[in-house]
Amino acid sequence: MARKKTIPEGNIDLKLLNWLNDTSLFNQNQGLQRLPLYIKQNLKHSLRDYQFSAIYNLDAVEKLDKKDDPYNQLMFYMATGSGKTDIMAAIILYMYQAHDYQYFLFTTSTTAVVNKTIDNFTNVVSPKYLYKDPIVIDSQRIAIKAVSEFPITPEKNTIYLKFTGIQQLSNDINSPRENSITEESLRKHKIVILADEAHHFNVGTRSKSEDTTNKNWEALLDRIRDLNPKNQQLEFTATIDLHNPDIYHKYQKKIIAQYDLSKFIDNGYSKQVYRLQANNSDKDKMLNAVLLSQYRKRIAKNMDIYDFKPVILFKSNTIEVSREINERFLTMIDSLTAESLQSFVQSQNRSTQSEALGLAYKYWLNQDFGATVAELKRDFQEFTTINANDSKKKDIIDNESVARKLNTLESPENPIRSVFAVAKLSEGWDVLNLYDIVRIGEKNIKPNDTNAEAQLIGRGARYNPFIYKGEKSYTRRFDDRKPEIQLLERLYYHTINNPQYLENLRKSLDAINLPVNEDTKYKIYPAKVKNSFKQTNTYKHGNVYINKVEVVPEDHYDSIQKYGFNLDTTEPIDMISATTERKIDVGADKDNRSSFPIVNAVVFSNPADKTLIRTAISFNPFYRFESLKRQCPTLTSVREFLTSNNWLGHAVVRVRVANGHHLTPQERLTAVEKYLLRVQNALVNNFQRSKGTNQFEKVAVNEVIRDYDKRVGDSFNDSKAAKIGPYEMKGKDWYAYDYAIVDQLEMDFIDRISAEIPNFQKKYDQIYLLRIDERNTDFKLHDFGESVYRYEGYMPDFIMYLRNEDYIYQIYMEPKGTAFVEKDRWKEELLERIDPNNIIILEDNNDIKLFGVKFYVEDNGKQDIHRMFPELREKGLLADN
Repeated sequence: MARKKTIPEGNIDLKLLNWLNDTSLFNQNQGLQRLPLYIKQNLKHSLRDYQFSAIYNLDAVEKLDKKDDPYNQLMFYMATGSGKTDIMAAIILYMYQAHDYQYFLFTTSTTAVVNKTIDNFTNVVSPKYLYKDPIVIDSQRIAIKAVSEFPITPEKNTIYLKFTGIQQLSNDINSPRENSITEESLRKHKIVILADEAHHFNVGTRSKSEDTTNKNWEALLDRIRDLNPKNQQLEFTATIDLHNPDIYHKYQKKIIAQYDLSKFIDNGYSKQVYRLQANNSDKDKMLNAVLLSQYRKRIAKNMDIYDFKPVILFKSNTIEVSREINERFLTMIDSLTAESLQSFVQSQNRSTQSEALGLAYKYWLNQDFGATVAELKRDFQEFTTINANDSKKKDIIDNESVARKLNTLESPENPIRSVFAVAKLSEGWDVLNLYDIVRIGEKNIKPNDTNAEAQLIGRGARYNPFIYKGEKSYTRRFDDRKPEIQLLERLYYHTINNPQYLENLRKSLDAINLPVNEDTKYKIYPAKVKNSFKQTNTYKHGNVYINKVEVVPEDHYDSIQKYGFNLDTTEPIDMISATTERKIDVGADKDNRSSFPIVNAVVFSNPADKTLIRTAISFNPFYRFESLKRQCPTLTSVREFLTSNNWLGHAVVRVRVANGHHLTPQERLTAVEKYLLRVQNALVNNFQRSKGTNQFEKVAVNEVIRDYDKRVGDSFNDSKAAKIGPYEMKGKDWYAYDYAIVDQLEMDFIDRISAEIPNFQKKYDQIYLLRIDERNTDFKLHDFGESVYRYEGYMPDFIMYLRNEDYIYQIYMEPKGTAFVEKDRWKEELLERIDPNNIIILEDNNDIKLFGVKFYVEDNGKQDIHRMFPELREKGLLADN
């Protein structure tokens, strides 16, 4: 039988999602302008932008004309750990309030997920409960009731939730019994089906037996959905094989939200994931994981991060092996002595290629091994260990007790530090403080096993929002800190050394778009200042320059202009997509947006628009006076903010619309909300206590140009990652270091400089290219001028140091990848402001000239598309060929 062809990545076209992203009333990349208050005020957690987008995409679909397509089966394709259950909680409120649904049927493939979700939605004393208590909508308290069957007549102000596993649901529907849900009872109501881990309900898996089971479950949900024309089926998954033609064609017009793991990690919402490969025995791997985990706990304690409890998961293939390894682990810890631990650490330290373990060994070698052994025996014992597959241990009463311990691992009252499991935790396990997963070596590991492991790794990557310096963060904070501190935000997967297993794992990780860094191939590239450069006057006595920073007094912020927001030049709100009708299959129009008309939606000074402005203001709690006052300290009232010419008194909300379109009141309201969000972003981002000035002061060259090491980690499964490596600079006297530790774009830039050296030599006696490594120095520039938009420090990658008999010239330069040009536009604008006519150099002599130039950018083989080198010639800094 011929293998079924797969859909190539480039051919995947999610028509409904693409249409929504192009035509909905918001720009998905900017986040939403407004979340309904009945959702916002009743959820315990604030929704992130991508979660907002999911809700609003659902809202957009619900408002479509459903004459040709009922859109009653929709999918949310969201990364493990990205908060699908929070989205579900918001959807329940949305479907109840906006569309009068009171009956919700939650189903999934595992009992553990069902029980966890019951806790999430109904147990108000659970730390994992997702709503505020009480739930209040329109001044009415709303009850959420878990039921075994839906009542014939619903009570007012009540949401009914039926929780059931898919197999139990199949039994109930196909073999009706008293006090259970039946096909006949379901037919009487309109219901919303919430299908979690929905990939289990889709035909198209490799196993024929799984396919048959999935087909039966899929058909069951189809039957239930078709019982009432108003029924809705909303599916949630982190795993869907869109390369499978059957699944792709089924879901091409059903997926309305997509947020994969690579985006989740890139946006900082998760831990970084590292693969740690070792040739060690299972016993050695277990002890290594314990040492790394305890080292992590010590780091947290030294940083005054309290109640930080890193957990280890030991993953096996069978329950029998899991129980055996559990006993071996406890025996190993119990038999530890100071001498045996010291011998182990010394031996491992001599041979390790792991960055993480190397840091841990170095630390433990400087500690008292007797005290360390006592600490390990206290933290890793039977009382602090749980086997997720075994409900017969003395300290475990029943499966519910096991589930409760596994789902409250972050709690300081929960003593568990090590978990032993087979497959129970690959789905539905909400754990935040999992930092090490240890793969126990076994034979006959199949591709399906690594698929489950990839899911488990994704689940373990969830970020742990610990409190540091009094603040809790839900995104990574330490990406630019020392490696040992980064351990608090990294998940390590300790793998076995089996080539076929590793290849299967790589494919499984690729399938869910999970980027994993390679810990074992970690390299350190040293860059040393050339001795020849150290002998120069430039190194011994020369200076480079940074601008001074000044304190900004509160009374400086007395107008909207002081926040960098110009009422007269701000871009029109783009409402073209919202005012143009398009069919889903057609895709986006390619019209030039500048050809569309710009109209005034709202004029703040117009009395007729006051009601609409007040309505928009009421939707955004930022514009309550106590909140606004924190960003605008000179403000006396919200009225002043809306009417004074120093603030929004003469603001005009301009929008770009489709030809011939007249804005509806709702569209005008949306435009004002978007405008106010722009204002809010300006007020929040630009209210700072310090900013750069145009006064530049010297810093000695030898304080900035120093030996440094560049730490470079390889990616386990990301071939697109930028490759950084050492390039020898021997014979290039103009380069200060012996090696350039750079990526390919930066090396292309250096090569271009090299080609221009003869032209520099026509004008200068001394020519040096100085590489500034940000981790090596605090040497930074700060934006300056009348309108400062960004306040954080920034240092370009290179300074060109040039000297002739009259002047010393210094040129700030930066190569920039095309993907970062727009994001870093402010940096390029800062560079262009650095010019002798705009700045003051704080020293007596006048022989220093400072310049900044545009980025060096390459795109598809085209070099210098921002024209850095022509700009150098235009400014007289570089001679012609």
